[in-house]
Amino acid sequence: MLVSKNINYITLIKVRGKSMIWLLLFMGIIALLYYLKIISIKIPWLPVSVIGTAVAFYVGFKNNQAYDRMWEARKIWGGIINESRAWGMMVDGYISNLFSSEKEDQEQIHQIKKRLIYRHIAWIYAHRSQLLIPTVWENRSIKTQNNKSIKNQIKSFGIGLVDDEITRTELKMFLPPDEHDRLIAKVNTATQILNEQSRDLADLRKQNIIDDFRHVELEQILRSFYGFQGKNERIKKFPLPRQYAHMSRIFVGIFIILLPFSMIPELLKLGDWALWISIPLCAIIAWVYVMMEIVGENTANPFQGLVYDIPMMSLCRTIEIDLREMLNETELPPPIKAQNGVLM
Repeated sequence: MLVSKNINYITLIKVRGKSMIWLLLFMGIIALLYYLKIISIKIPWLPVSVIGTAVAFYVGFKNNQAYDRMWEARKIWGGIINESRAWGMMVDGYISNLFSSEKEDQEQIHQIKKRLIYRHIAWIYAHRSQLLIPTVWENRSIKTQNNKSIKNQIKSFGIGLVDDEITRTELKMFLPPDEHDRLIAKVNTATQILNEQSRDLADLRKQNIIDDFRHVELEQILRSFYGFQGKNERIKKFPLPRQYAHMSRIFVGIFIILLPFSMIPELLKLGDWALWISIPLCAIIAWVYVMMEIVGENTANPFQGLVYDIPMMSLCRTIEIDLREMLNETELPPPIKAQNGVLM
C-alpha cells in the first residue's frame, strides 16, 4: 500500500517509464510520416474527442469497481483484526479452573491459552500466504514481456521490501510439530487450522475448562473467521469480470491509435514548428489513459504482492503483537514499517 504523501517521480519513471517511451516512439513515427508528407490523413477532432470522453467514462467505471474490491478487502482485514482481539480477550478470560472439578495448575491454564492464541496467529499468516498465491488473471501470472518488470516490482516495490521469513516458518513457530506436519499437508491449511481450534474447544468442554456458554461464544468467533476467510477468497478467486477489463484495454488502444491522426494535423495549422510539440503532447495525453487503465487493473486485485496491495503483512504483525501481549510476552517482533513509501 502506498503511504507516502507525494509521488516519488524517480520510482514512477522506473515503474511506468517504459509506457512513455513507446508512446513517444509511436507518436514520433506518426509525426515523421506527416513531416515527410508520406501520409496526409486528417481525422476530425470531434469524433476522436467523443471517443476519448466515452473511454474516460468507461475506464472510470471500471476503476470505481476496482476500488470497491480493494476497499472491501481492507474492511475484511479490519474485521479480522477486531475479531482476533476479541478471540484473545475471550481466551484469556474464559479459560480457567472455574468449572473444572479437577483443578489445573496456572501453568497448564497458561499453556492452553498460549496454544489457542498461537494457533490463531498461525491461521492469520497461513491465510495471508494462501491469498498471495497467484491466479491466472493477475499480472504476475501473465506470461508477457512485462512479466519481468512485474517480478522486479514485486522485489523492489512489493513484498520483497519486507523480510518475509515469518511467512515461511509461521506454522512451525506457532503450531506443535505433530500438528504442523498434519495440517501443512492439507489443501487449505488455513481452513483446517480453524477446524483444529474447534476440536480443541470441544476437548476443553469435555474437561470442563469452559462451560456451554463460553464454548458457544468461542465457536461463534471461529465461525466469523471462516466468514472473513471466505470473503477474502471470493475477492481472490473471482476477478473483476474480464469482459470489462479486456474491452477497457481495447478502447484505450483505439483512442491512442486515433489520437495522433487528429491532433497532429490540428496542430500543424499553427505552423511546421507545432509538429514537434505534438509528439510529447500526444504522448502525455495517451499516457494518462494508459495509467488510468493500469491503476484500475492493479487495484482490482488487492492480493498480488505488489505496491497496490492491502498491507496484509503489517496487519498480521499487528494482530500477532496484540495477542502475544495478552499472554504477557515481552519479546515481541517489531511492527512492520513502510519502506520507500510502501507499507506491505
